[in-house]
Amino acid sequence: MKNLILFCLLLACFGFESCKKNQNLNATDAARTQAEKPINVQCYKALFEKDTIDLEISTLQNGKITGNMVMKIFNMPKKTGKINGEFRGDTLFADYSFIQGTYDKITYKNPLAMLKKGNELILGNGKIETYLGASYFVKGVPIDFDNVKYKFISVDCVGEK
Repeated sequence: MKNLILFCLLLACFGFESCKKNQNLNATDAARTQAEKPINVQCYKALFEKDTIDLEISTLQNGKITGNMVMKIFNMPKKTGKINGEFRGDTLFADYSFIQGTYDKITYKNPLAMLKKGNELILGNGKIETYLGASYFVKGVPIDFDNVKYKFISVDCVGEK
């Protein structure tokens, strides 16, 4: 019985240690991505009724996409945050990490999918699931790029961030 308890304890220690190593690798990758200089910066704006979304995306040498997005939705707090992702074919899959309004104690994170058509980015609608605090698009359920609110048009970038 003692051996079984010791074995389980040892196994749990290995599990916790491997989780910590993975966290350190993810933090290193994030720092490396932020340190890279972009090879291309593009700005977009989407308007729908009284809503406005401003988007600035940077393409890095490794093909990853980073950027900033500000969502001003009518009668809702302003959402300000960063996107990180990559293009797969003509579709940008990214995570949008943001705060709402001026309350910066809670950071939200949602997946985004944007279809690139010419100089336009179309923000898709898809079914999202959350598992263990991580949200993602449901596999096997298509993302709709036809019946959408937000179509981003290319605009000149204003100022440096």
